Amino acid sequence: MTGTPAGPPKRRSRGALPLVVLLDDWQRSALGSADWERLRGRARVRAIARPLPDADAVVSALRHATVVVAMRERTPFTAGLLARLPELRLLVTTGARNDAIDFPAAAAQGIVVSATQSAPVDAAELTWALILGALRAIPAQSARLRRGRWTGPLGRSLSGRTLGVVGLGRLGGHVARVGLAFGMDVVAWSANLTDARCAEVGVRRAPALASLLETSDVVTIHLRLSDRTRGLIGEAALRRMRPDATLVNTSRGAIVDEAALIRACREGWIAGAALDVFDEEPLPPDHPFRRLPNVLATPHLGYVADRSWTNWYAEALEAVEAWLDGAPIRTLTAGD
Repeated sequence: MTGTPAGPPKRRSRGALPLVVLLDDWQRSALGSADWERLRGRARVRAIARPLPDADAVVSALRHATVVVAMRERTPFTAGLLARLPELRLLVTTGARNDAIDFPAAAAQGIVVSATQSAPVDAAELTWALILGALRAIPAQSARLRRGRWTGPLGRSLSGRTLGVVGLGRLGGHVARVGLAFGMDVVAWSANLTDARCAEVGVRRAPALASLLETSDVVTIHLRLSDRTRGLIGEAALRRMRPDATLVNTSRGAIVDEAALIRACREGWIAGAALDVFDEEPLPPDHPFRRLPNVLATPHLGYVADRSWTNWYAEALEAVEAWLDGAPIRTLTAGD
């Protein structure tokens, strides 16, 4: 970050303490996931459990905040929003990076941005919950049982089928190794994927995205959202997939053309989709993904697990304490 990071602001009045706001605590777990009592006498702490629908609501909730702890990318911190938060001095993001923060704007405003470490295991586990749930029709089978009925549609086996992993980083690598344990033929692709990385994980490298889509029974996405990956899986890509294939996305909603995917599921270009991420979150009540019978959708749960929460909030607390001590840790700048 360019320039000298701003330290804790002077107290507005005698006895006033900096306000630390834990934002987007939709699970109401933030205060219990770290020992925030350690800030007693140094800062006030409060959590906001409700979604904030627009920038005005965010500004209203954070107008007196000195420190904000953001839950991943649930709330975008644009230049316009940051300009409306003149008292903000420290922004802590859970996770090692956050594409929803305007880093140059934060630097220009003297706002320190700190991160917490991130591990891919919880998201990888959720990916496999979605794959198994979709291929074995678990939600439909459970619903039938609750209605007093018994077994329903025939499920699909994993062993011997092909898993296509789009993105073989830490998360994609975890997912791929589980696929191998299930006895699947695992093939991977990304723009910069190397044979050495594939050999390290023990999978085959697809020569092109098209060939992976054409041959995979399950296609699972594990890429960062960027200008290059936005809309990567559009109509042309979906039409390349097999009609009995399933698309899984636990990465970012915008990597897939949402309108094209809705058509693909409605018209049977593919067997269906299992999704944890969406263009708009929370998903609107009338969204087709809530109703399509061949879509298994979860409310962005990839990282919503006890170990991730404990790690993130413990490190967020450390970041607040370090900043209060005048020595910020794990700071992020544009490009990190």
